[in-house]
Amino acid sequence: MPTTHSRSWPTVLDEVTGALESLTAALDTEDDFAVLLHKTCAQVVNAVPGVDEATITLLTDDRPATVASTGESVTALDHGQYAAGHGPCIEAAASGKLVRVSVANAAERWPDFARDAAAAGFGSFLSAPLVVSEGHGGGVNCYSRQGGGFAELDEKLLDLYTSAVTPTLRVYSRYQHARDTVEHLRTALLSRAVIDQAKGILMAVRQVGADEAFTLLVEQSQRENRKLRDLAVQLVGQATGITPT
Repeated sequence: MPTTHSRSWPTVLDEVTGALESLTAALDTEDDFAVLLHKTCAQVVNAVPGVDEATITLLTDDRPATVASTGESVTALDHGQYAAGHGPCIEAAASGKLVRVSVANAAERWPDFARDAAAAGFGSFLSAPLVVSEGHGGGVNCYSRQGGGFAELDEKLLDLYTSAVTPTLRVYSRYQHARDTVEHLRTALLSRAVIDQAKGILMAVRQVGADEAFTLLVEQSQRENRKLRDLAVQLVGQATGITPT
């Protein structure tokens, strides 16, 4: 891929703008946050000159994980850094600062990473911090096959892209979290409803109060090692001939 300096600024900025517009359009059709992260990762390759492969690292309780990648070889390079406990992508994600380094210059500080990256055919690394949600810091990691693949200008382009992408990902993450919470509440309410129905059936059949009926349900659930809701569904189905959904 041509370097930044071999193309005009209008061309480069058009590519960055196009990548952002493509990602924004994906918000209207994509319903899976993990897939959206993969699209974000893939767009980096188009947005930043010199990038051949890209990954996204997220930290959860200080544990790094690659949540999106454009190729298996760079995923393996990320995992090698996680296993070693050090490397440029870990530093970028943990520090919240941009990291730019040639693989050759990384040999003294991160010898394992430098060896593995060189063996995989990569010569340069660039990562910018990315904060998707509260408590989830990370970084967008860029790999180039060129030894001098990244310059200061590329840093600014990647920073521009991640700065523009971050608010969108945060909003989408909050939306998905809220939707999941609503679904969990809906499931909980449905479970409560069918358990109340099962209690009512036991109260009528056994001639017991609500508390004792619930105790009977719990005891049978424990004896049979079954979820309380599943047992309630069975009892209601047997009594009414209609299995609750």
